[in-house]
Amino acid sequence: MNFCTELETWKGARDRRGSAAVVAIVAVVVLVGLCGAMLMIATRTADERVATVDRHQALAAAHAGIGHAMVALTEDDDVRQVGTPDEPVAFGGGSYWATITPEGNAGAFTVASFATVRGETEAVEALLDGASLDIYDHALFAGNSSGDPRYSMRLGGSGTQADLINGDVYSGGGVIVSGDATVTGTIRADGTIVGASGETDVIQPIPDIAAMDYPRTADFKVAALFAGAAYKSDDAGGKAWQLPESSPAHIFRKNPSDRASDNDSTRKDDYYLEDPYEPVNSDGGSNGSNPYPITLSGVSGEPGINGNKKVYYIDGNLWIHNKNTFSFEIQHDLAAGVQVTFVAKGNIYFSDNVFYDDVEKDGIAFIAMKDSAEADSGNIYFGDPLFGTLEQMHAFMYAENNFVDKNLSATGSAQVAVYGNMTAGNKVDIQRDFDGQHSKLTVNYDGRISSGDLKMPGLPRTPDADDGDLRLTAWRRIPEQ
Repeated sequence: MNFCTELETWKGARDRRGSAAVVAIVAVVVLVGLCGAMLMIATRTADERVATVDRHQALAAAHAGIGHAMVALTEDDDVRQVGTPDEPVAFGGGSYWATITPEGNAGAFTVASFATVRGETEAVEALLDGASLDIYDHALFAGNSSGDPRYSMRLGGSGTQADLINGDVYSGGGVIVSGDATVTGTIRADGTIVGASGETDVIQPIPDIAAMDYPRTADFKVAALFAGAAYKSDDAGGKAWQLPESSPAHIFRKNPSDRASDNDSTRKDDYYLEDPYEPVNSDGGSNGSNPYPITLSGVSGEPGINGNKKVYYIDGNLWIHNKNTFSFEIQHDLAAGVQVTFVAKGNIYFSDNVFYDDVEKDGIAFIAMKDSAEADSGNIYFGDPLFGTLEQMHAFMYAENNFVDKNLSATGSAQVAVYGNMTAGNKVDIQRDFDGQHSKLTVNYDGRISSGDLKMPGLPRTPDADDGDLRLTAWRRIPEQ
């Protein structure tokens, strides 16, 4: 081997060693870069994982703000804020605050809740829907079950003859308040409100009368009890079918002869609330000082089974109307009062006054049911347009169809006051003007049923009404503030 050959061999080995070094250096650089990238990715992933956890916690905190608002509203429905942006409520390593806004529906609120956890912020908006108001929460209630787009409840009059409603009003149509008429409570309506302020686009459900199944569930089926009635004369007026004093249905007389024209105006049997075993007092002042007394069986020494706290079901029409008196009163000596519910599958006609013996403990409910075989049924007719003897009604009244308040005569009652409520599944049809005269209607709302202070037997209730609960019906994320 000569020198040149050895030199070339040495150079080739050196070149190969140089190339290997370069490759090694590149490999090291690549590995370092990969390690750095992996470290960055791992760090970023950890940060993102932490941020994700924080966002989830912030979302949970925002929902906690909704829950806090629900609790606050159950204690005070006038509350409008939970915490503030400057002084939020601490929760789960973060904090939240919320605003509360009432909506059109009675008892409905929108809550916007904002929460922050370690710099991550979430905001949610929720709709809370309160329990529906019941018919017994209103002085006047008209469900407009027929869906009549033209229906409006009308209140009017001027000066001392102006209508006065002391309590809440609801109409499934519109409400028109004219003249000097006054509503001291809240007016709610599905339609427009004219002449007063209130809440519109409000839909209130009505009771399911059919579901009450009164023909089966009522304590006393009056028509069936009258199968054993005798036809007799009485000071209450004329001859009528009536029952022994021991019968719980003795407080009715059926088809009295002195009111034949009233009986002939209806298609079903007519039952009149009057007691043939009590004196017929006239109560000439229509003030309850000397009313025609009615006594329940088995109560305060009266014979028969206990007629108190019972539901009386009448397959026919019910009348509070007598030619020999202006007023009626269920009399007793019970410390807890009397509470009775009268249900008529037909119409109910009020022409005379009804008073309570004990205004704090007594309660009388009148319910008019529809009869599918009778077009004119499920109505309460209010007022005596011929003689004007109706001035005061102490009662809770519900018509499955219409509450018709008519007094279209110059001899009609100039003023009528209701102590309780006037409610209807369909319409409260108030017609109190005739030849320049407006008969004043005053409704003084009796809230004892709504408050639970008065327990009435067999009352129909509105679904979900008065259960005291707020329900979260919908929620969504919203932009941060």
